[in-house]
Amino acid sequence: MISLEVNGKPNAYSDRPPAALMALVRICSHYFSNAAWLEEGVLLREAHRLAGIPGVLIHGRFDLGSPLENAWQLAQAWPDARLVVVDDSGHTGSPTMAKAVPAALDGFAG
Repeated sequence: MISLEVNGKPNAYSDRPPAALMALVRICSHYFSNAAWLEEGVLLREAHRLAGIPGVLIHGRFDLGSPLENAWQLAQAWPDARLVVVDDSGHTGSPTMAKAVPAALDGFAG
């Protein structure tokens, strides 16, 4: 289980052919079991290097695969980041998430 969302779009994953779905699971498992070959804490520790680069982190409140706390910590460490929490979304997205992404991009069109 990667999400508790009610309005999710499970077809983003479940409509893939079985062989493609198995390949996705294998790749994800390989990366997660090896911590993506990153030193513990390096992303947060080095986030200050993004100073001057604006960013928007859009995160579903019900995402179990990548907890909201992770996005919050990154937003705190990245000087020019803004965190948008989508209350009705999890890992697979929702109609609200689908609207939040273009809205965030519009903010950069300036």
